[in-house]
Amino acid sequence: MKNMEVDSYIKLINEAAAYIRSKDERKPQIAIILGSGLGKLADNIKNTTVIPYKEIPGFPESTAIGHKGNLIIGELAGKVVLAMQGRFHYYEGYTMQQVTLPQRVMSVLGIKYLFVSNAAGGLNLNYSIGDLMIIRDHINMAPSPLIGPNLDVFGPRFPDMSRPYSPAIIRMAEQCAARLGISVTKGVYVSVTGPTYETPSECHCYRIMGGDAIGMSTVPEVIVARHCGISVFGVSIITDVATETRDDDFVIDGAEVVAAADAAADKMSALFESVIAELTL
Repeated sequence: MKNMEVDSYIKLINEAAAYIRSKDERKPQIAIILGSGLGKLADNIKNTTVIPYKEIPGFPESTAIGHKGNLIIGELAGKVVLAMQGRFHYYEGYTMQQVTLPQRVMSVLGIKYLFVSNAAGGLNLNYSIGDLMIIRDHINMAPSPLIGPNLDVFGPRFPDMSRPYSPAIIRMAEQCAARLGISVTKGVYVSVTGPTYETPSECHCYRIMGGDAIGMSTVPEVIVARHCGISVFGVSIITDVATETRDDDFVIDGAEVVAAADAAADKMSALFESVIAELTL
């Protein structure tokens, strides 16, 4: 991205934010990104304004399975929130600037907290389908969304990533999970470009590197959110589990991944709502 393109990009960010404000004057400080099969949390949001992505300047089309492609502003757990029903992926052919445009817009809108969710493959051999993994750290195997001229109005050239996921919110989430009787683990999320699912050897490699779960999203969003100074909390729903050996007829099916995420979405929704209720704005 060249300097001239930076000016156009920032103009587009501001146009998108202005359009969203024109549809709803409320000022959410919490944003939620709902990944594959996880859109049902949006059903719990009240007094909603629903804005299709296709209406928002600069927003791409969400083509992934299980992504409805709506931005919602409403009330959840006593707070005004902004929720994305579906996200954008690098594998869809979008640039990283397009993928992370919503996080830039969130910053302009005054978002202070970003909750991210995804459906992920389990690398940790102790995980089971349906487990909730609080993301404590990540390993990025995709291009950084910060490559190119720095957007100085948002953050520094070299943002610190020592704590990409807020330790304070993680502690709060563990307490909420215990109170709700929801079992959670903490682990490291590996972000890859996709759109292929991983080979057994790749899973073995990422496990040796320290990965507990793997997916094709989330980390670009987190990097840009942190660049903007937004605090992040993330949860992966484990939708399939890697094994050291696979039968000759073993396949990972996208529809089954979404179904597994949908089956565990109630637990994740309850956890997110509980944590949001605890946040002090």
